[in-house]
Amino acid sequence: MINTLLAIAIALLLGLLMTRLMKLIGLPNVTGYLIVGLIIGPHALGIINLDTYEGLKVISTVALGFIGFSIGEEFKLSSIKQIGKSTVAITFFQALAATLFVDLALLTVHWIAPDVMSSSEAIIMGAIATATAPAATLMVVRQYKAKGVVTDTLLPVVALDDAIGLIVFAISNSIALSLASGKSLTVMDIAVWPIVEIVVSLVVGGLLGLLLSVVPRFFKSRDNRTIASILCVFASLGVCVLFEYMQEKGWIPFALSDLLVCMMVGATFVNMRKNDAPKMIENTDHWTPALLMLFFILSGAELDVRMFFEDPLILICIVVYVIFRCAGKYLGTMAGAAVAKSDKNVRNYLGIMLFPQAGVSIGMATVCSAEFTKAGMPEIGQKIVTITMCAVFIYELVGPILTKWSLVKVGEILPEHLGRKHQATVGMITLGRVSDSAMQQDLQDELAVQEEVQDDAISDAKSELMDYAEGEGGDD
Repeated sequence: MINTLLAIAIALLLGLLMTRLMKLIGLPNVTGYLIVGLIIGPHALGIINLDTYEGLKVISTVALGFIGFSIGEEFKLSSIKQIGKSTVAITFFQALAATLFVDLALLTVHWIAPDVMSSSEAIIMGAIATATAPAATLMVVRQYKAKGVVTDTLLPVVALDDAIGLIVFAISNSIALSLASGKSLTVMDIAVWPIVEIVVSLVVGGLLGLLLSVVPRFFKSRDNRTIASILCVFASLGVCVLFEYMQEKGWIPFALSDLLVCMMVGATFVNMRKNDAPKMIENTDHWTPALLMLFFILSGAELDVRMFFEDPLILICIVVYVIFRCAGKYLGTMAGAAVAKSDKNVRNYLGIMLFPQAGVSIGMATVCSAEFTKAGMPEIGQKIVTITMCAVFIYELVGPILTKWSLVKVGEILPEHLGRKHQATVGMITLGRVSDSAMQQDLQDELAVQEEVQDDAISDAKSELMDYAEGEGGDD
């Protein structure tokens, strides 16, 4: 019998090996992790059986906390002021359009075939549709050194998008739970308690973020600061569990969103400690790769392929979700760019780069599955997880390819940054768009980046020496 620790070791080993395979075929690591989970999960080989899976759910909870914390890190007020109204407009339009398109499409499926898709499932999938995966997009941008107005607009949109998605998800999840439980919906259920949940989650996260921002004043060593950051995320999740317990007892009518609480912790901290936060966050990020790998593997393990044989019509839901989410993202981006009077290339191509989904959407599906299971409706959570996982597979396969194609079309990937076999084709596409002066400027930028990297390395070495000295001398 494979015990829990051995199952974790096998999962990590296979996850590591899968990263090599994904690199060879040019796919994101998250796709490989999901495949590993599917293979070793309780519905396939059973290396992670149902008992082990239930015991490892705490890993998913902790990973979700760090995902929320990392989203909050992107909310620097100085950066938000710089990105301008156009980026904010595009973000809101594309996120809400994706929700609207998916909700309407899946509610139509529910109206035609109620057994295929329930109204609560449709509402949840609409909220999950808002989320975009920054990792796959950033991978392409960095790999091919993309530069230009589309790239400059893409990065802040991706950062803001997930925060909007979490708020939409908190509202939709409350409404869906009420619908699924058979309760008659009231104004309190639809509007008041979801808003209260969001506000209280942000307040609690803000207070915990303020406490974290005090840490650098008293603890100077790198290790102690890293421990403090991890402690704060754990404390945030613990407070959320406490509120959930009080809701179950009937003491309060709402719980907290752990994703929103942890997001607000990160956002508050990064704005309160502008000088210390980047290094502390970097150190925390060094702690999380194994945790996130396990999270994605466990997410893949939850996918039950037997559902496709028991209910083949679920494929219709997956196809409808993928198509209408893409339509919402693309047309919403076009509408937002038109309202903001953005560049033509932003209007025509940015929406294509917002198709990928991964961590945050999987996190939403995992939260939803847990809450519906507690409410005695595990089949709803299972269907939502299945649709989301299948969509992630599709998006992670085609998303990076479409992002690269779009950046090449707008001339923001130079021919010399692609492989030789692509240069002739790209040269035709970018002819007349890239001048010699632009290429010279790019070379100058590269030299500047190299100098900056060298400076950062020297600075990091000095910092580590100081951390070591301070650690030897204590934190007094």
